[in-house]
Amino acid sequence: MSTEESVRRPRLQDVATAAGVSTASASLVLRGAPGPGSATRERVLEAAARLGYRPDRAASLLARRRSRLIGVLMDVRSTFHAQLVEDVHEAAEGHGYDLVLSTVTRTRDEARAVETLLDSRCEALVLLGPEAPAARLTALDRQLPVVAVGRPVPSAGVDVVRAADDDGVALAVDHLVDLGHRRIAYVDGGAGVIAAGRRRGYQRAMRRHRLGAHLQVVRGNHTEESGARAARALFGSDLPPTAVATYNDHSAVGLLDALLRSGIDVPGAVSVVGYDDSPLARLAHIDLTTVSQDSPQLVRHAVAAVVERLDGGRTEHREVVVPPRLVVRGTTGPAAVEG
Repeated sequence: MSTEESVRRPRLQDVATAAGVSTASASLVLRGAPGPGSATRERVLEAAARLGYRPDRAASLLARRRSRLIGVLMDVRSTFHAQLVEDVHEAAEGHGYDLVLSTVTRTRDEARAVETLLDSRCEALVLLGPEAPAARLTALDRQLPVVAVGRPVPSAGVDVVRAADDDGVALAVDHLVDLGHRRIAYVDGGAGVIAAGRRRGYQRAMRRHRLGAHLQVVRGNHTEESGARAARALFGSDLPPTAVATYNDHSAVGLLDALLRSGIDVPGAVSVVGYDDSPLARLAHIDLTTVSQDSPQLVRHAVAAVVERLDGGRTEHREVVVPPRLVVRGTTGPAAVEG
């Protein structure tokens, strides 16, 4: 046997020959389809295992004229997105779909990441926290089904699955007010749609508690560095806040690190609340009070939306809003009594 023959990938015909059955019967067994008897199934499965046979997925999908691939856009810097992707993978496999991932990075923008998914023959797109204008997402949905996760999209086509972000930040403010805090600052998330919703939630909640005079929004973004910068700005003033809510957990962690380095006690001197309930927030040495978007629910609805469009024929737009919940941990406590 030549070297080329010895390393050749086993084919369906090889399995059928080794099992003494037709290729059609072998194919039925390996696809789990009804028809072949138990003895035939046993012979085919034994031969496949012995030969190390693996189906040629690409050829199979090409023959069916479908890729059964769902494209997922994620920000590689987001631990929350990483958590969502893991859940999406599990949910998609349960419906017979696989994923193609494309990432947004410091040097790779969203438009380029989406082009990669389109080039990969994806049948639908699940976009995690997309920042593209609604018009662009609507145009994209005309090419294939699109589900935007995490942000509202005023569109007649794009499906949306999101948490009620304004309500989520309001939960954080309510919690801090209940602990006696009045000077509650907010570290912003930038210019995006998601950031705008969370900022609006903070402002409305503060006014609802008649704390409009204490409104303080500090410029920031989704990074730990922005949280650290906010800490220096807030606690370098003569009248620092007694509590800070942040755009996300990364920003909160940067804030906590800067406070620790400055010797400011958390939660004794200041309480801190994050957003996302990412794996970072659950680490024992961080123990961050944060807002959970209920990621399993988000994922379940997002994958269901894709399957309904691809396999169920649904054409109308759908928006699912998942209620957020507050997860209280060790970074919040009663406001210090001022002398």
